[in-house]
Amino acid sequence: MSPRLPRLTAREVQRVLEKRGFRVVRQRGSHRILRDDLGRRVTLPHHSGKIIHPSVLAAIMDDAGLTEDDFTV
Repeated sequence: MSPRLPRLTAREVQRVLEKRGFRVVRQRGSHRILRDDLGRRVTLPHHSGKIIHPSVLAAIMDDAGLTEDDFTV
């Protein structure tokens, strides 16, 4: 059984992604699109103060090429 993913808000996830070299390139509605220098793209749903669902966080981690350890605060 895999360990539970951390429960994070969009702001916390964005902070982690920015530390790893991602930056916001555009926004459409409540979705922010971030890119890094390698061209990887991450779509981050940004709903103020709400916790990102674990399956969405797993998809973000996969798209960004990050692990759970990168998101431990």
